[in-house]
Amino acid sequence: MTRRSKALAVALALLAGPVAAEVNDGALAASRPPANLSEIGLFDDMAAMTPNAAVVPYTISAPLFTDYALKYRFVYVPASAGPAAYQGEDVLDLPVGSVLVKTFAYPDGAGGIHRVETRLLIHQEAGWKAWPYVWNEAQDEAELKVAGKDLALTATRPDGSTVDVAYHVPNVNQCKGCHVGTDGAFRPIGPKVRNLNLLEEGGNQLDRLLAAGIIAELPADRASIPATPSFTDEAVPLEARARAYLDANCGHCHAPGRPADTSGLYLNWDEDRAIHRGIMKPPVAAGRGSGGFDYDIVPGDPDHSILLYRLDSTDPGIMMPELGRSTIDQEGVALIRAYIEALGS
Repeated sequence: MTRRSKALAVALALLAGPVAAEVNDGALAASRPPANLSEIGLFDDMAAMTPNAAVVPYTISAPLFTDYALKYRFVYVPASAGPAAYQGEDVLDLPVGSVLVKTFAYPDGAGGIHRVETRLLIHQEAGWKAWPYVWNEAQDEAELKVAGKDLALTATRPDGSTVDVAYHVPNVNQCKGCHVGTDGAFRPIGPKVRNLNLLEEGGNQLDRLLAAGIIAELPADRASIPATPSFTDEAVPLEARARAYLDANCGHCHAPGRPADTSGLYLNWDEDRAIHRGIMKPPVAAGRGSGGFDYDIVPGDPDHSILLYRLDSTDPGIMMPELGRSTIDQEGVALIRAYIEALGS
């Protein structure tokens, strides 16, 4: 079982907990949410992270790397607002009053998890807003930290080794660095249908979200629904795995109309032009971030490819992505290295 499927299994199991009060829609509509996460009512039992019956767990096929953190995702849509219409390519158009919940955690060394932060993306009348909550040591409450927070933590890699990480809880403004749509507005980037279209125990996740009232409808022809593969699934062809990884970790900025549009390097899933995917593409602005190399990707030569050079660095003036990590994703770097090597064969 993968780390992603384990996280979802835990979240689904939590649904068996007791049902308590309704979610506090008024708190979600406020210009500033409550100081304590418990006041919103998203979780019936904070210590167990048992979600309210109206709060639905979900996962995505290709998650962003965040210093090896485990991630637990939930979505809440007010019953009065109605579900989101099906969208084949873009992020689900969740109605006003909805909230996306993502909790970051690490193994606690005793078979459980230690929650670090829970980020809320709340859809209000004026648009989407992001709010970070940091968990206390007792793991029974999380406090709003508008200015963010820096934490020294130890992460466990998939191979069992550990690494010290300088974990950064972003402030409310830093989230805007990545969460930008082609219209320039702040918005979610993860819950696209193609990222939600995956098998789980009991069926397809999209059908569960449909039954839960999160999505209004699905195409009768399920085979027509787009899907991004998991980059950890070695049964998937190497190029598709690498493209999925780059889409998840880079494509929210490196895409037409996104923050890194001017680079001309487009790493989003549906980009089909080799030059824009970086193949023998010179950088727009050469500098220390280029490592002295001439092209973003040199087929068959990962050690002279700027893309790999920036993924394999923790130097703030070189590393990409710029935010969200303080260490190197060893498995991701190995995947992209293999991908670039294979391009030369």
